[in-house]
Amino acid sequence: MPFFKALLFLSAGAIIHSLSNEQDMRRYGGLLTLLPYTALMLMIGSLSLMGLPFLTGFYSKDLILELAYSKYTISGTFAYWIGLLTAFFTTFYSYRVFYLTFLSKNNSYKKIAQHIHELPVKMAIALGVLAIGSIFLGYLSKDLFVGLGTDFWNQSIFILPCNNNQIEAEFIPHIYKLLPFFLSFLAIILANFLFEFNLPWSFTAKYNLTKVYSFIAYKWYFDVIYNRVINIPLFQAIYFKLFLVLDKGILELVGPHGLSELFLKLGVDLKLDLDGEPYRYGGFMFFFCSLCIFVYHFFL
Repeated sequence: MPFFKALLFLSAGAIIHSLSNEQDMRRYGGLLTLLPYTALMLMIGSLSLMGLPFLTGFYSKDLILELAYSKYTISGTFAYWIGLLTAFFTTFYSYRVFYLTFLSKNNSYKKIAQHIHELPVKMAIALGVLAIGSIFLGYLSKDLFVGLGTDFWNQSIFILPCNNNQIEAEFIPHIYKLLPFFLSFLAIILANFLFEFNLPWSFTAKYNLTKVYSFIAYKWYFDVIYNRVINIPLFQAIYFKLFLVLDKGILELVGPHGLSELFLKLGVDLKLDLDGEPYRYGGFMFFFCSLCIFVYHFFL
């Protein structure tokens, strides 16, 4: 049920479009009053992604965790706890996106802030449809798709009897069913506390961890290394070797540019030779007629 994922992607695109294609969230903030409808759409998509009970994302995420735990094996339990940790960080960064975009102070450039605008009607309707699906579709169709005894998938998905533990998943202790919700709630509180008081940067400045902070903020400098080692050398090779030498050099010489220059030069030379003397015209007519006869007899 990818409604909430589509809603998140389109809401992010709507925000980027509203802020003149600015994609750095640190340049957002304070948009709740300027983009209330977009904020509502992003909140619905984020809550569904977090797995808030009875939203569509809840029935996809929590079912997987419950099935993993109900295997009662080391691998199943390990998958359950890794899934819980993933759910915690998913909630953390989802709330971080919402907080930096709508709840923090406005950090936009003035020229961008002056042109912030809400969604057009057609885009708003599309997001509204996805929001309705993100809220209600999971609750209304859970029994149809993943309920016990459903034959919706027929034989398209075959599960061996030894791997079919849906019944066991219904009877695991309630604490393991509620734990994802509690961890998600804890992640929201932690994210709000950290970014409300700007604690990551305060901690960094206090203990002189600027380099560590920059290393993390710049994504381990992976993009820098990738650009310097792969992108820039590749683009330079493409530009200087393929574009300048092959495309603008050889292909242009034997292709459009070269042919046009050749026929232009021939035209100028012929113009100088054709000075109105009858014997010159006769010579050219004889030469080209002979050439046509030669080509016809030997090549056609």
